[in-house]
Amino acid sequence: MREWAVSGGLIQATNGLLLVENRRRNGSVDWSPPGGVVDEGEGSVEALTREVREETGLIVERWAPLSYEIDVTFVDAGMHLRVESYQAIDWSGAITVDDPDGIVEQVEFCSPALCINRLAGSPAWVREPVMDWLADTWTDGRSYAYRVTGTTPATMQAQRL
Repeated sequence: MREWAVSGGLIQATNGLLLVENRRRNGSVDWSPPGGVVDEGEGSVEALTREVREETGLIVERWAPLSYEIDVTFVDAGMHLRVESYQAIDWSGAITVDDPDGIVEQVEFCSPALCINRLAGSPAWVREPVMDWLADTWTDGRSYAYRVTGTTPATMQAQRL
């Protein structure tokens, strides 16, 4: 089974939560908090700081402890995804979209209502933890687990465990 480690950033301002619009290889578009793959030799927070800077132009100086973790087993694809999400405490800079991976096309601070709209087309393992966190901004490190069947976005079915 292939293992993937990903970090996600929860960056709030007075005008909402920061989300990025992602253009996937198959041409589909979805929204998520900024973040990405933890490269070999990197820690989760180190990777997250790098990914946020690359995707948004923002520089995060300090992260809170783990906000939530997500474990997703893709049964038919033979893959396991582990996501760790952290809230930014101290950050600065201006938003610029210059993603070296060419995935992020837009960056926007979104009100809770706009987050609901933007995340509606995102997978359950992205949408549900973010929406739960927005409803009750906890600091105690929650856990989510999903089992996904199917191998394409059109055939995938996610079950929360």
